[in-house]
Amino acid sequence: MARACRYTPAEKESALRHTVKAASILSVAALALTACGGSDSGGDATSGADGGSDIKACLAYDVGGRGDQSFNDSAAKGLDQAKDELGVQIEEVEASQGENDAAREDRLNQLVDADCTNIVGVGFIYAKAIGAASKDNPDISFAIVDDASADSAGDNVAQLVFAENEGSFLVGAAAALKSKSGKVGFIGGMDVPLINKFDAGFKAGAKAVDPKIEIQTKYLAEDGSGFADPAKGKTAAEGMYDKGADVIYHAAGGSGAGVFEAAKANKKMAIGVDSDQAKTAEKDVQDVIITSMVKNVNVAVFDYIKASVDGEQMSGPQEFDLKDGGVSYTTTGGKIDDITDQLDDYKQQIIDGKITVPAK
Repeated sequence: MARACRYTPAEKESALRHTVKAASILSVAALALTACGGSDSGGDATSGADGGSDIKACLAYDVGGRGDQSFNDSAAKGLDQAKDELGVQIEEVEASQGENDAAREDRLNQLVDADCTNIVGVGFIYAKAIGAASKDNPDISFAIVDDASADSAGDNVAQLVFAENEGSFLVGAAAALKSKSGKVGFIGGMDVPLINKFDAGFKAGAKAVDPKIEIQTKYLAEDGSGFADPAKGKTAAEGMYDKGADVIYHAAGGSGAGVFEAAKANKKMAIGVDSDQAKTAEKDVQDVIITSMVKNVNVAVFDYIKASVDGEQMSGPQEFDLKDGGVSYTTTGGKIDDITDQLDDYKQQIIDGKITVPAK
């Protein structure tokens, strides 16, 4: 249960330390929490289903936050599951476009001061902030999604990573099998190693089906804004469709909504990412989404929290791949029912090690 607003000398010292950072904290004041505060998700989110857990699991979202119909929503699903099934307390805050590492570290420290026992940074943008906050708070368990670099490493840090290239191979194969023009496209939110994994896997899968296929590639921005700009996603997709592509796969978070709008307007096909977007996207565009590469961030987040509830603490890199269900593809809508046997054959070859999927 959350304790009352009484502080030990150590906590007072921590509060004083963060007060010194007030100037930076003001830049994210709208996200600020107090030790007795509620959750950004609405309602009373400070107690679990049975109120019996001492674990308080807290998520610091990437740009777009809960409601992005993609990456962040998948993480939120795992947090909600932990609240409902494990009885943990929860808290959540969201990133802002254009912020720096100091602002992200301040956000994590706000969660520390809110009595969080487990803190998850959703996205590689938290790498340096997680690294610093975890060193300052060795008694708190941290996790980061999509980063296994030295920046975020620590004895009290679980690095939750995925084989996105393997899942992307399968939807790349699907794109090539469904394409009538022999031209497909990939749109990434940002040109970084993580998104390069989606790109590389997609291209490998498409070329496994058709070595001569034409693949267009576009990255939307040099910062996190590329994951929260549907207008940019739409413009990029329209350009590809105009050049003959009839299937586009995006790994661009909230910007993917624009890709779907462009597919709808041009009567073309699109492939979603992270969650089953034929279910989570706006209803008027769901029919253009032939499949999605699902990255089960919810599974990783839930497993990380459950480990602490069970008295264990995850630490170090924890990879979730095709073999263990960390990534997969969806069949909602029945639009790829005619090719699932071929996709499942590719899937088994990857699992068996007969196909090695490139990561860059």
